Amino acid sequence: MHIWVDADACPAVVREILFRAAERTGTPLTLVANQAVRVPPSPLIRTVRVASGFDAADDTIVARLQAGDLVITADIPLAADALERGAHALNPRGEIYSPDTIRAKRAMRDFMDTMRGSGLHTGGPSSYGQAERKAFADSLDRLLTRHA
Repeated sequence: MHIWVDADACPAVVREILFRAAERTGTPLTLVANQAVRVPPSPLIRTVRVASGFDAADDTIVARLQAGDLVITADIPLAADALERGAHALNPRGEIYSPDTIRAKRAMRDFMDTMRGSGLHTGGPSSYGQAERKAFADSLDRLLTRHA
């Protein structure tokens, strides 16, 4: 298993959890972003910097991932692409995406895009706190343990 991170919007606290998990389990970790991302020195942890552009990081992740890999992202289309390729997908709030849930998530995302396009202000996600941090760490541990 290789962990791929859509790092442009990934909270710093999630990256720290991932760094510790990669070292603890010996799992390779790659953060993909269109800006520099600071990572600890480790042979297991690396970054890939992509050009700025719509979905550049997503496209790079999809091109490089393999079945059984894990993608960390809040991006629904990227999660759907990962699942279609036999990978696992986990969002920074601890939700493990599945083929059953991704269809509903994508439909809701498309609906909300339509609503925003018509001028409705929908707000953003709730703040990221201790509960979300714990949910992410727990889900990550379950996935890594299952695939050890």
